[in-house]
Amino acid sequence: MPGIRLRVDRPVTATVVRSIPADAAECARVLADATADRRTVRITGSGTKSYIGDISATDIELATERIAGVIDHVPADLTVTVGGGARIADVAATLARAGQFLPLDPPHADEATVGGVIAANSNGFWRARYGGVRDLLIGTRTALADGTVARAGGLVVKNVAGYDLDKLLVGSFGTLGVIVEATLKVLPLPETTDGLIARFASPGDAFAAADTVVRAAARVEACVVQRLAEGAWQLAVQARGGGPTVERALRDARREITARHGDATALGDDLGRMRELPARSIDGALVRVSLPLAASVAFAENAVRIDSFAALVVDAASGIARVHLVNDDDDAVIRDAEALVLAARMVGGAGRIERRAEHLRSRLPTWPTRPNGDFLMRRIKDAFDPAGILEPGRSAFA
Repeated sequence: MPGIRLRVDRPVTATVVRSIPADAAECARVLADATADRRTVRITGSGTKSYIGDISATDIELATERIAGVIDHVPADLTVTVGGGARIADVAATLARAGQFLPLDPPHADEATVGGVIAANSNGFWRARYGGVRDLLIGTRTALADGTVARAGGLVVKNVAGYDLDKLLVGSFGTLGVIVEATLKVLPLPETTDGLIARFASPGDAFAAADTVVRAAARVEACVVQRLAEGAWQLAVQARGGGPTVERALRDARREITARHGDATALGDDLGRMRELPARSIDGALVRVSLPLAASVAFAENAVRIDSFAALVVDAASGIARVHLVNDDDDAVIRDAEALVLAARMVGGAGRIERRAEHLRSRLPTWPTRPNGDFLMRRIKDAFDPAGILEPGRSAFA
């Protein structure tokens, strides 16, 4: 099999061999051989999201590190085409030299790859302002389990032909194929960036201020509520764009913060630390939920009262919340994590255990309850990967 190296793997995956294909065709051949031999495959970019899912042992680890780089950049069309193994940070550096940027700010920003961000549907706080991965993805090339390379979408923003396979790949966690190439929308670099962070005595005031900021005429780029185990409720706001627009957005935000008895100071690297909560949460458990916006404040109030609470970060614009739980009693962590996922479902949201300490993996599954669409997603998985070789245990449907 081309590009395969013997290795002694980490205890979690017990992978026998590692394959590093040089291009899409070689990647497809590796998958075809694996399908024929019924050998399971784990797909890795930089490995930043290897903690997601109830992963089991695989026979092959397929790395995309050689399928990287910027393949095509058309500044006039506001598009860029990159290899699936390209790091988001490297793409950003290339675009910056042309005065443009990729409007994605996922966790693990320094190391995350484009293919991994798409496969995990990994969005940050810019989602409400610019759209998420699904909105920015224009086209893909994907190596499939039968050895073919499928192209979906196109290379320009206006593309409506054919079935939108790109959207199916977003959030598939590599269970349908290996993303070897992606074309995404880009934007001109903003003229100005500024922000603030405010402190409130109550969650009601913090979320009320956030709601007003998100709905304001001058749209902000990020609006995030945080609460740590010790300290006040915090609201971080960042605006980017033309000078007058940024000034208006922050002026409106300060007015609302003052009306809610908050205290605002200049924004430092606070948003970066909030965004990287998944990278830091190596102990206990990290619960990720998506909530109706109206339910955010009640969920947050309940989350900070539980015994294992350590940190809460809520994207006030999208309703995505993460809660970090830490406790010397493993049973308490498991109980509290499952309760938070159930609480999200009860208000019409959804949730999963995004990360947990290694010793909790066998006791705390990623999805304590089956997510909606189980039957349909399993049929799609069977159509793309009938032998079931791709990413066993990575998603709820694999």
